[in-house]
Amino acid sequence: MKVRKESSRILKPIYEGTPPPTNGYIPLSVFDKVTYDTHIAVIYAYRPPTPPNTTLELGLQKALSVYREWAGRLGKNDKGDSVILLNDEGVRFVEASVDSTLAESMPFKPSSTLLALHPSLKGVAELVQVQLTKFTCGSLAVGFTGHHLVADGHATSNFLVAWGQVCRGLEISSLPLHDRTIFSPRDLPSFEFEHEGVEFMSKKLKKDYPLVDNLVDDIVVHKVHFTLEFLAKLKAKASSMNGTDKPYSTFESLVAHLWRAITKARSLNNFETTNVRISVNGRTRLNPRVPNEYFGNLVLWALPSAKVKDLLREPLPYAAKLIHDAVAEVNNNYFKSFIDFANYKVEEEDLIPTADVDESILCPNLEVHSWLRFPFYDLDFGGGCPYIFMPSYFPTEGLMFLLPSFIGDGSIDAFIPLFQDNLASFKQICYSQDNLESLMLSYL
Repeated sequence: MKVRKESSRILKPIYEGTPPPTNGYIPLSVFDKVTYDTHIAVIYAYRPPTPPNTTLELGLQKALSVYREWAGRLGKNDKGDSVILLNDEGVRFVEASVDSTLAESMPFKPSSTLLALHPSLKGVAELVQVQLTKFTCGSLAVGFTGHHLVADGHATSNFLVAWGQVCRGLEISSLPLHDRTIFSPRDLPSFEFEHEGVEFMSKKLKKDYPLVDNLVDDIVVHKVHFTLEFLAKLKAKASSMNGTDKPYSTFESLVAHLWRAITKARSLNNFETTNVRISVNGRTRLNPRVPNEYFGNLVLWALPSAKVKDLLREPLPYAAKLIHDAVAEVNNNYFKSFIDFANYKVEEEDLIPTADVDESILCPNLEVHSWLRFPFYDLDFGGGCPYIFMPSYFPTEGLMFLLPSFIGDGSIDAFIPLFQDNLASFKQICYSQDNLESLMLSYL
């Protein structure tokens, strides 16, 4: 797939009435500061007929007048604090074309060719970039990149839906909440949970990653489709020993299965410890509840862990319970403990975030990003919902993305980066609990 870039320009917000001043800023919250300092890219594909590029361009400029943060820049205020400068310097807008049909390029498989469908993520001042790529059949690919310090997946998906609404001539149905100062520490701080080693670590423990190009080149991103029938059986099996009438969630059951399958495929040492980093949305967990319209980052991480021998020796419900309990622990008390810790201890103890964009190999651990509940598929520019939605190519070994399948039947697609040498073993067991359990028995 050869993509030809035809134009690249900066788009600025278009306001109704008098534009706001451009010397303001929004301070980054403790949740913004602890997340990944990088751009995240997603790709949409639409079948014809698609609206003209000018419709998407104008709609984007109008949406930016409501979501001004995206049109700003990261910077510092006069006190040296990290902020989003509301200077309206704009976003990058690229138009491109491909001399082939979408069908000839489909299915979009997780490979480096996807990188041509959106602008580069490196050394970018703009906080949002959009690339519109037209195919000869009239289909359209929309590559979107957004800086993670500005917004998490939930907030970003709300913005994308709003962009589509504006393109269709509609009012934005849910206006964003911009106030990032609502997360104040308590007068009497209480550090009820351990945050060093989870969200923060000592600067002394910061890794200097060696040149591992030969290892990175050996990483492949494998896409796995889990049918609704498979997921139902998996959920029933995972929940068979939990001792309550309430089953584990599909997410918990699937992550438990993948944790075991990938651990087995990696052939790890029996006494090694493995963990899974799972993002947890705080909007529904904080008390009082934070509105879904909150625009920014509001995510912390659950970190279930186990010895390899226990994870593989025990049946699926063991891993499911570890995940369920760890996620449940990231509750209102945990979020408020984090807010206190981030305000009172991080600077005092010279700590830095554990979220590390330079880490390309997570083994023996995993990290999972679930986009199962985000309304990404609701991005309609006027020609209907997308035919495909997927992450770009992120070859970080062990970094998984879970998405609802575009089939729309409740099935799930998982994007799983693994070493090439581990792929055959993973394929053998990822679709079959029977195969996995028989391998576990042979392991014993």
